[in-house]
Amino acid sequence: MRLSRFYLPTLKEAPAEADITSQKLMLRAGLIKKASSGIYSWLPLGLITLRKVETVIREEMNRAGAIELLMPNVVPAELWQETGRWDKFGPQLLKIRDRQERDFLFGPTHEEVITDIVRKDVRSYRQLPVNLYQIQTKFRDEIRPRFGVMRAREFLMKDAYSFDVDEAGMLRSYQIMYDTYARIFARLGLAFRAVAADNGAIGGVASHEFQVLADSGEDLIAYCPDSDYAANIELAEAVAPAGARPAAAEAMAKVATPEMTTCEAVAQLLGLPLKRTAKCLMVVADEKIHMLLIRGDHSMNEVKVGKLPGFTDWRWASDAEIVEAIGCVPGYLGPVNLPKNIPLIVDRSVAVMADFICGANEAGFHLRGVNFGRDVREPDAVADLRNIAAGDPSPDGKGTLALLRGIEVGHVFALGHVYAEAMGATYLDAQGESKVMEMGCYGIGVTRIVAAAIEQHHDERGIIWPQTMAPFTVALAPVGYDRNETVRAAADQLYENLVAQGIEVLLDDRGERPGVMFADLELIGIPHRITIGERGLKEGKLEYQPRRAIGKNDTISVPVEDIVTFIRQKLAEAC
Repeated sequence: MRLSRFYLPTLKEAPAEADITSQKLMLRAGLIKKASSGIYSWLPLGLITLRKVETVIREEMNRAGAIELLMPNVVPAELWQETGRWDKFGPQLLKIRDRQERDFLFGPTHEEVITDIVRKDVRSYRQLPVNLYQIQTKFRDEIRPRFGVMRAREFLMKDAYSFDVDEAGMLRSYQIMYDTYARIFARLGLAFRAVAADNGAIGGVASHEFQVLADSGEDLIAYCPDSDYAANIELAEAVAPAGARPAAAEAMAKVATPEMTTCEAVAQLLGLPLKRTAKCLMVVADEKIHMLLIRGDHSMNEVKVGKLPGFTDWRWASDAEIVEAIGCVPGYLGPVNLPKNIPLIVDRSVAVMADFICGANEAGFHLRGVNFGRDVREPDAVADLRNIAAGDPSPDGKGTLALLRGIEVGHVFALGHVYAEAMGATYLDAQGESKVMEMGCYGIGVTRIVAAAIEQHHDERGIIWPQTMAPFTVALAPVGYDRNETVRAAADQLYENLVAQGIEVLLDDRGERPGVMFADLELIGIPHRITIGERGLKEGKLEYQPRRAIGKNDTISVPVEDIVTFIRQKLAEAC
């Protein structure tokens, strides 16, 4: 492609609205253009990259035996009403009506549609297993779209759905997709980890997220450097402390803590470690107020709380509800003399605490030297309620946990029969008995992959594309193309030679000053650059530099007659 004929509106500065690196660089490099909040047009350079990602996904999905189809963007409401998600999915669901006043939605995911297709066509166990996938635009009405295409309202997604005769078959399909995803992200040149994850609203019996590692990631991942253990922090288990609870060594004492409503402030006042404190959290579940206790240096894990019996629809208690139940404002709450009708649930780490500090249920006061069984009744339940912290024991017993940030680009779910049962997706087994199909679903955020790759691969000059994702493989930078016949002829000839070899080349034939030309080529991140200059041509040489080495004086002089062979070798090394 000749740059003079290409649509490439680059910017020197990113718009003020851009929050993170990928959003800034995608706007500056002319990959995307904002149309509305959370809705973007993909410009030619961005679309080329997007299509390359799609190609890798299609090749690996087809290799795994999945079959592509295309389902409608606009879905009739009755399908979602069958599973109850029409009401449960929430305000992210974009609901619309046609001129006949019939309800539809713009599909954010397609479990219902695919189940409807399969239940109408599959009758016998002989027709299973089957795995169907699509690459299609989705819409979720995010309350606060941000980070460019990373959390957009409209996005491109690959979603696949497997149907099997039993759970064993479903888990085999799940493993195939797990392995397929690992190949996809490896081919795309991304550093990633597959982590155990919560099933969330989609349901099912197991799931894994595929996280691209990046400091800007929204997700926090717990992993063990000494083993294969990795989990999203929402799911990572905080192992119960070893050993029994120590015996009480202090008498309970009331201390004045005016205007000190946090564990940090109270611990500092008393000159004691924060881990000696216990924080009280008041929640409402099953129409009843509960007190949860977390160690002062820990944070509560809301997903884990939601898995407690009867806590599916829990919420935080209001200040008014707390005062009515305890007789004290938040900030000074504690379990001492807790009314018997209020269940007390404590985290595993709190259950083994002795002589701890907590609120006195009196504004301006806390208690120290508090002990279970003596000053406080024994908990009604002990559970894993907290987020893990770096240095905690790994649940697999093979070391300690470390934390890193990631960007979720893929998710695989072993759904089981949640949707199949709700929608009557059945088959006849070998004995002629009707059985419910077992499902899996598997998603990849195609547009999100592009942003995640940039978050992982960039420098102060711009994007550094992995070769598989690069919109062009080689950039030709002729210095003085518009005014030097020798440079122009050499650039045109090299361009034709590389194209004839099937290499994707971008020739900057605009005649721009070297500084402008180099800045644009570095910004858009093409992996390999060849500079063609009059001085070098007089010596029979061209200058080669990989994008990753820009600014590191890693320039190689290559004889003109050897440049095509040299480039082919470099491309082969990168594969």
